[in-house]
Amino acid sequence: MSARALVTGGGGFLGAAIVRQLLQRGVAVRSFSRGDYPDLRALGVETVRGDVADAAAVSAAIAGCDTVFHVAALAGMWGDYATFHRANVVGTEAVIAGCRAHGVRRLIYTSSPSVVQTDGDCEGGDESLPYPPTHRTHYQATKAAGEALALAANGPELATVALRPRLIWGPGDNHLVPRLVARSQAGRLRLVGPGDKRVDTTYIDDAAAAHLCAYDRLCEVGAEPAACAGRAYFVSSGDPRPFRQVLGDILTACGEPPVSRSVPPWLAFGLGAALEGAWTLLPLKGEPPMTRFIARQLSTANWYDLSAARRDLGYAPTVSWEEGLERLGAWWGT
Repeated sequence: MSARALVTGGGGFLGAAIVRQLLQRGVAVRSFSRGDYPDLRALGVETVRGDVADAAAVSAAIAGCDTVFHVAALAGMWGDYATFHRANVVGTEAVIAGCRAHGVRRLIYTSSPSVVQTDGDCEGGDESLPYPPTHRTHYQATKAAGEALALAANGPELATVALRPRLIWGPGDNHLVPRLVARSQAGRLRLVGPGDKRVDTTYIDDAAAAHLCAYDRLCEVGAEPAACAGRAYFVSSGDPRPFRQVLGDILTACGEPPVSRSVPPWLAFGLGAALEGAWTLLPLKGEPPMTRFIARQLSTANWYDLSAARRDLGYAPTVSWEEGLERLGAWWGT
């Protein structure tokens, strides 16, 4: 029987990249997303619309597939807990139940390094890092819960892996890069501190390739389960750089000047706390322009040891920082 994979969130930035790489392998792909994506249909993808928290719809989409890539999630630094829980926890429960109901053999879950992040620096952290007792955002908390569910579901009938790609960027980005450019053009971008702390990033093609590496390992037939089954892995391009350079290079590739102004970390953190209070009490629409979590993210080191992903998944980043910037600039039109 030919391979068939379901990609939840197949119309998103990462999901679509995974879809394209699966198609290149000759895998039949079905996408499950809330929106309509005619571009995927043009590639020969079967597209199904639905809510990932709708267990019946998810189960129907999984039927006939042998692998599920669960990429769909609600991201963001602000919002009510119930909404994040429904998308990221209830949705993961629905995916796991659908896999079991239809005898799916493999589940690759897209997680995030933020599930283990704290307020301090993380330099060369590995998979031994524990979940912190509390998280600053509902996104972190619900992604950690979803990851734990996916890993706990691993067993003889269903092999699972969780991947934690850090700060995905590149051509096709509909979130990070457009927001940075918009803030730059509005004069609202600031560094928090000197910007000398190093951070990991993941070029989009490498992020998708890591998922295909996990798929390959789980597809291997042997007497013993794959070494990666039931485990989480950090993923990045393996080239941490100072945050000032990361931000400046991406902006330059998109025709914008580097950020020249900064605010002290203590001021950004205090402002974040005040804005969180205002958005909670009033409440105001949208997301606060600064939160305590964002202030910490912009002023601390966040990069990870890829040894486990290299060893167990055979993952090896292939797109250099410089090449990625060239591709980004060409896509953006600079």
